[in-house]
Order: sequence, then structure tokens, then C-alpha cells
Amino acid sequence: MTIKDTPEEWEIRATDTPFVGKKTSVRTDDVVMPDGSVVTRDYQVHPGSVAVLALDDAGRVLVLRQYRHPVRHKLWEIPAGLLDVPGENPLHAAQRELYEEAHVKAEDWRVLTDVYTTPGGCDEAVRIFLARDLSEAEGERFEVADEEADMELERVPVEDLVRLVLAGELHNNCLVVGVLSLVAAQNGDGLEALRPAEAPWPARPFES
Repeated sequence: MTIKDTPEEWEIRATDTPFVGKKTSVRTDDVVMPDGSVVTRDYQVHPGSVAVLALDDAGRVLVLRQYRHPVRHKLWEIPAGLLDVPGENPLHAAQRELYEEAHVKAEDWRVLTDVYTTPGGCDEAVRIFLARDLSEAEGERFEVADEEADMELERVPVEDLVRLVLAGELHNNCLVVGVLSLVAAQNGDGLEALRPAEAPWPARPFES
């Protein structure tokens, strides 16, 4: 059989949105199961996100340390952000996040991987980009606020991040998936074989 995720949608008998927040909401669906029974499923509705694994010429990854209130931790992460505009090109969003969070630009962009972060309870889809050929962005730094005002920035060798991930010291979803995907690509067909930056993304269709 072919090992590949495939789109499918089971019948929904009723739906409700009991909570609408600033960026996300909660939806309740009554879903028909294969045996004909109907069960209730609650999940977070999310606009989608992009993340950037920025790799410099010395083999270091640009990482940020940021407070995340839901888990009561300061986490080391890679630059990331929401797809705020419906239909927004994810590459453009990723370039924006790299500039705003790290004041860095990149000349070489590729798709590293696409993931659903928590498909059992949230429809968030994330596209993780690989960015290379890095340089300092031009102009003044973006003015940050809230949690981002307390961010720290470092460049850490890939092998150190892998060791820390496997030791249970780093927990951010995009960082873990991004770093391990990078190593898998390097040890497999190589980074040049990765999908182009504008590759289709069925989970979050976008305009070119």
C-alpha cells in the first residue's frame, strides 16, 4: 500500500462555535462515525503558521528564547508566526517573521517539511522553511512588544541542537521537527533535493 496522508471528511450532523478569540476559535462538531454513531468533537480552529530554520554558513541554526504562557516555560524556538491574512503566501510570511524576529534575510529558501501540530485537537498546519545564505537585514529593527520584547537570540550548531532535543532539553514543536528534518535531509538526498519554496500546500492554499 502507499504510505501517504490523504484528505477525507466524514459527515457532520451539526456544528457550533462556542468560543471566538482574537486569533483562534473553538468549534464543536457532531461527526458520524463509520458504524453510524454520532460523536462530539471539540477542536481549536487555527489560521496556520510558518516557521523558519535559518542555517548559516558555519552550520549553526538561528534560535530564539521566548516565554510561552500556556506551558509556563521559556522555550528555545526557531522564528515563526501566524498566517494572519487568508490566502497569504507562506514564503512571504516566513520572510517577514525572519526579519521581524531576528532582523535577518536569506537568499535561498526551500520547504523543509509540512506538519499538523496537534491533529487530535487543533487544525493548525505549519510549513517549516529552510533558509540559507543569511545576512543582516537592512534598515531599523522591527519594534517588538509583549513576549517578544524579552526574546533572546543565539546561533547554535546543528549537532548541539540534535543532542539537546534527544536529551529532552528542547521541546518546541517546530524546532524539534525542523532540526531533525534538516539532519535527515542532509543524510538522505541532500538539501538541494528539498521542495522549492513555492511548492503547493494543500493544507493552506495560497496565492502566488
